[in-house]
This record gives sequence, structure tokens and C-alpha cells, in this order.
Amino acid sequence: MLVKPQTDLVLLCGRNVVWSLGATHHAQVDLTEITGFVHGWLKSTPAEALLFWDSALGQPDEDQVCKIFGESADLYHAGLSLGLAGIPRALDYTHPTWMFNCDPSPDIEATSWRVSLRACLVRTDVLRRMGFLRPEFSTVEAATLEWGHRLLTRGVFMRHVPYIVGEGGTEPLSPVRLPFEDELRFIYYRFGEKWAAWTIFRALMTRYTTVPIALRSWREVISTSRLPEPDPYRAPFVEDGRSKIGDSNPSNSHLPSPGYEAKRVSVLIPTVDRYPYLRSLLDQLRRQTVPPCEIIVVDQTAREQCDVSLAKDFSDLPLNVISQDEAGQCSSRNSGLQIMGGDHVLFIDDDDDVNPDLIARHLCTLAQFGADSSSGIADEVGAEHFKQAPGMVRSSDVFPTNNTLAKRSALEKSGLFDLAYNRGQRADGDLGMRLYLSGACMVLNTDISVLHHHAPTGGLRKHKARAVTYASSRKRLMHRNLPTATEVYLAKRYFAERQLNEMLWLRLLGTFSVRGNVLKKTAKIIVGIVLLPHSLWAIRRSKHDGNRMFLRYPIIGRIQERVRV
Repeated sequence: MLVKPQTDLVLLCGRNVVWSLGATHHAQVDLTEITGFVHGWLKSTPAEALLFWDSALGQPDEDQVCKIFGESADLYHAGLSLGLAGIPRALDYTHPTWMFNCDPSPDIEATSWRVSLRACLVRTDVLRRMGFLRPEFSTVEAATLEWGHRLLTRGVFMRHVPYIVGEGGTEPLSPVRLPFEDELRFIYYRFGEKWAAWTIFRALMTRYTTVPIALRSWREVISTSRLPEPDPYRAPFVEDGRSKIGDSNPSNSHLPSPGYEAKRVSVLIPTVDRYPYLRSLLDQLRRQTVPPCEIIVVDQTAREQCDVSLAKDFSDLPLNVISQDEAGQCSSRNSGLQIMGGDHVLFIDDDDDVNPDLIARHLCTLAQFGADSSSGIADEVGAEHFKQAPGMVRSSDVFPTNNTLAKRSALEKSGLFDLAYNRGQRADGDLGMRLYLSGACMVLNTDISVLHHHAPTGGLRKHKARAVTYASSRKRLMHRNLPTATEVYLAKRYFAERQLNEMLWLRLLGTFSVRGNVLKKTAKIIVGIVLLPHSLWAIRRSKHDGNRMFLRYPIIGRIQERVRV
């Protein structure tokens, strides 16, 4: 029997519909009227949710709304089906190859921040704590996109559900066109003044706008102030009767909800020439509060250097050591996935240190949000971008293979690792992208951490493929985080050519950036100018190699029939 929560209805057009789940309100498609109504409504409403609805879509299905409300997300909408896919275009100038800038098919349920008020079900608590539309925009669509982006990045879980507008959804509409001023205002509110200035520069360079429109838009946008970001919508310390995430005392760690302790977790560890680190990791896996059903080690070390005593020394573990002659991060993980017997797989690196409750916390996160994958973070030098939002749980735009637990069923839909990345970077990003585009619910819990040692030998260093990281390029004068061929290949697979080019422009711009005092920043600019010819040559070479890879790949296998252990 469906639970029927009190849900008020806001009709955005005049035609009446039948609605019994709560009060019915009317509002014109006008920013001032809609924002005024919501602010007044929040002062006294007892409703648990609010449904915005365009009566041109017909009669809303109350049973469908109740069914959706019983799921674990906080906001549901049909924005991709209603013409908001791919906008605002100006986002390409700041985050061109961001996972969530690539839209899933409008025909499936998937994570998406491109919200349309024409069909949007949102929990009242989200409106109270995270705010609503900013009235400075000239169009409701642009204001709603800014709101959706704000909610997603602060931890509100939202799903595009095409069936909210009917059994078969609706035929996807042509993309809505936004005035450039609204696009620039979106960038200014979400990323700040510097990125708004860069957006104008690139929009003029690509002839996306004209000088008069750009100048007028800049004057209008810069005259308004940015608001501080709201606090994260939820912290990882969640207790709902089923799980508790974040207990730092392993002896007090809670197991997942009843039935989840029966879920079988396979641990997958590829390794090359890192036995001291691997032995330390295996010893830590002995103490997991939720023990794995198997630990698959894919050893790519030269046979004459293999440590043959692993099985004996760790005979108390369900250890399965596979030797693989040809080293490769994708082929090794694929070999392990093909023989795994668990319902879930924990991807971990051989040079990680893990807490005793690592598996338990990941399982709790999956149970809490009905998710298909749970990712954590790696505590290491250069991980400042996570420190900006401590203790946040949000939809994941990353899939780190040194700290992620995924359901086997989700991997069966996405396929295995693409062999294009076998000796290059972004294999995890590619698999994460395919999971996301298949509709998987992916969660990032920043309270689930491992200690990543960055071992000086083995791994991608074995193939001389370890590139300069973003973090080190912002600390050291001579380090440049230039794109690799595999990064170009990833961008070509999932994004438009213009987005690839914008990614390359941003990486070139990054060669002039460093953190520190004025003297250090000035020195970085001088170094960047001196090295500019080489940077341009290296980017051109990576683009050429990535284009060649695009003609040969992808090569993506499927998980074979389950093997029970």
C-alpha cells in the first residue's frame, strides 16, 4: 500500500487538475511571483513536499508521486525531457568535461541537476534549508538551473525521472535558449567574478556573443552580490535506525541494516612491485568489521620477482592471488572482475591503508541512499579540494578505484574497464562516466577515507605514465598539469569537440597558476611564458594521440556469469 504524504501542488498554468494529496495553488511563470509564493508558503505549511506542475502536461499521477516520494532522493524532476539538456552553454567555459555536464538519456532515471519547474517534486526541508530561486535572473529556466546546481553541489540528491510526466514520459523537447546575461549570471553566482570574466573572454573568442551584449551583461551581473554557499545538506554522520556512518571507534562501528551483512563483498587489488605495502593492506583487511568473502590480488610483478609466500602468510584470509604476465591497470582489474563471486566489489589500491570499518561504512552508505556505488576519499598530500567541504555526502562525480564499493549489478550494465586506459590515466573516470550515464546512483561520502601512500615504485610509474597532478602543479613552479592522450580520448568519447577544446584551453591557463605569495605567482607566470611553446606542443601532441586512440577504441568487455566461491 502506498503511503500518501501531504504534498501541495503549484500549478504554473491556469487549467485546473484533480489533486487530493494536499492544497492546490496557482502561480504564473514569473520569477517574482513564484519566489514570493514559496517564501510565504514555507512560513506555515505542514506539507512534506511541493510539486511544481505545468498543467499543459496533463493530469499529475498521484500514485506515481507517492511512489517516487518513498524513494531516497530529495528532489525529482523531468528537466532533461523538457528541454534543459546541455544548458547553460556557458558552463562549457568553466567545467567543460565535468561528469554532470554530460547528460544521460532523457528516457531513463538518472542523476541530473538540470531541473525544470514544469515537473518538479521537492521535499519541503530542501526549500527551508537550501533556499530557492534567485529573482535577479530574467528567465525562470536560468534561475532553476542555478538552484539545481547549487543543490547538487551542496549534497541534495536529485533524480531525473521522465515517468513523472506519464507512463512513457514525454518526447524530449529542443533545448531552451537562454539570454547570455542569464548564462553569465549563472557562472558568476556559481563560480565567482574571475570565472565570469573568463567566460566573457572565451564567449567573445568563440563568437558565442557580441561585444555590446557582453559589456551590457557584465555591468548588470557584476552589480549584484553573490550569496554565501549554504551549509552541506547532510553530514556523513547519519543515523536513521538502519546505519550510523562516521563512528571513529571501530569497536562501536555499526553494521549495515538487517540483511546487508549477508551481502558478499569481493576486494580487488591489482599490484606491481609493492609487496611491503600490499602485506600491510592485507593485514588491515584481516580486521574488517564486515569481512570480505574474497580478496582477489592480481599480481603483475615479473615472475622471477614474485612473492610466492603471500598465500601461506595470509592463509587465514579468503585470498586468491592471480599472476598476470602483462602489466596493465585495466586488464588486471578486468581479470579480477571476471572471477569475482561477490555481490559487491571494493576497489582498492595496493598502497592504501584502510580502517577496520571501511567495508561497513561503504555498505551503510549504499543502504542509506539505495545507491549503486559508494566512493570515499584518499587522504594524501594535494587533496585540498576535498577539504573545502568536510563531512559532506553528495552525488558523486568521481569513481576513485582506490576507495570505491560498487554493486556487481551496476557493473553488469556499464561493462568493464576500457583497455584504452590500460597504461594511462582516467580509467576510473571512464568507468564512472558509464555508470552515471547508465542511471546508476553514485554517492560520495567524504567521511570514508583511506591513506594513500603514493608508493615511489610500481603502479602507473611502471609504465612511465604517472603525470603531474593538479595539486602539485599549483604548488611547484616547474610542474604543469598538461592533458594526456587518454584524457583527450575520454573527452572525445563523451563530450562535444567544443568542450574538448575548452578543456585544453583551461589546462593551458593552469600552467600560469600557482598558490602562494605575489612573488611566487609572478615567478609562475614567467615560467609559464617561457615554457609556453613547449606547453602548446605537448597539448597538440596529446590531442593528436587522443584522436588516434578514438579511432581504435573503446574495447570494453562484459562481466561473465557469476562464479560462486
